[in-house]
Amino acid sequence: MSQFIHVGFGNIVNTEKIIAVVSPDSAPIKRMVQTAREAGTAVDATQGRKTKAVLVMENGQLVLSALLPETIANRAQTEREDNDEA
Repeated sequence: MSQFIHVGFGNIVNTEKIIAVVSPDSAPIKRMVQTAREAGTAVDATQGRKTKAVLVMENGQLVLSALLPETIANRAQTEREDNDEA
């Protein structure tokens, strides 16, 4: 069964499809984001705010979030723990 987490401003992502949650500050990630924007594979979930996390998805898409990577990782971990208990 698919599990979803909130990545900010009412946007939700399937946790089973996330490969990595990274900070957008490094040059390689900035290049990845720019390339994804040009290719149309970037999903901007920031609602105009500063991008603080980039989620790399299985299908190669990038999801840009205004939440910190730690926050997203904690939510994903909490979701997994809740499902393990059930």
